[in-house]
Amino acid sequence: MRVVHRVMRGWVAAWAVMTSAVVCRADEPARPAANPVVAAVTAASAAYARAFNERDFKALGSQWTANAELVEGGSRVAGRERIVTSIRGWLDRHPQAALDLVVTDVDLMAAPLARVSGVMRFTRKPGERPVESRFVSLRVLEEGTWRLAESIVAPSHAAALDDLEWILGTWQATDAQAGTSVETTYERALGGYAIVGRTKVRPKTGAAIETLEIVHADRASGTVRSWTFDSTGARAEGVLETEGTTLNQAMIGTPSAAVGGSIARWERVIAPAGEGRFTLHAIDRSIDGQLLPDGAPLHFRKIH
Repeated sequence: MRVVHRVMRGWVAAWAVMTSAVVCRADEPARPAANPVVAAVTAASAAYARAFNERDFKALGSQWTANAELVEGGSRVAGRERIVTSIRGWLDRHPQAALDLVVTDVDLMAAPLARVSGVMRFTRKPGERPVESRFVSLRVLEEGTWRLAESIVAPSHAAALDDLEWILGTWQATDAQAGTSVETTYERALGGYAIVGRTKVRPKTGAAIETLEIVHADRASGTVRSWTFDSTGARAEGVLETEGTTLNQAMIGTPSAAVGGSIARWERVIAPAGEGRFTLHAIDRSIDGQLLPDGAPLHFRKIH
């Protein structure tokens, strides 16, 4: 039989559910005791926020099962170690960040399994306006501890772009073998709801190619998508995914008439390479299903 326990919003109410003792007068009917499983699951969620804020990565790791999955927007991270590494990487970039976690619903699905819903509020700096995300997690009772087997986080569509802030600015790269230079600039636009990229590729001979890229996040899911257009008439769209730092951008589109073919596919791998540097690599390229060699890696450095 499924038992659904609605937990009031706010830490004060949640703490009361977990810890308060009920005192009844003799002439009052006794109140039903709080479900101990619900209390334990809610306490585990509170411990997660505490471990995050105290940077206790050992405690944070113990919150997850070995084969857990964290899905956030369009990104999926599998495995306890990779999840903790991803969180640690995010905190390295935002050392003053804090988490406030509010459980709004605990649904006991079976004896060892509970679905937990709620709201996560991240503050990257003290005094900054919190960024709110919704989450739905599955916790499983493992060795007496309610651990996370899966957590799906839907960030606000503006907040979904926050992890891309490191790429804002102007960057340059040179392909010495081809004699090509590349300059690209990324900036926030539309009140922070989009990132616009403008790239100019100057080949050794011939006219420069200009590219316009728009990056935007879905309101419902937080999935980060991009649309790219260039001065040859080519266009493409894709989805950006990350496992903490490296960005993977699966692209599909129409190549220019000069190239021929109808459908082009490739994947762009964007990997930070230290302060003010990143590497871009185009792999798994094809046109109309015919495989093409991987592009040469481009090593960008930030100039503004």
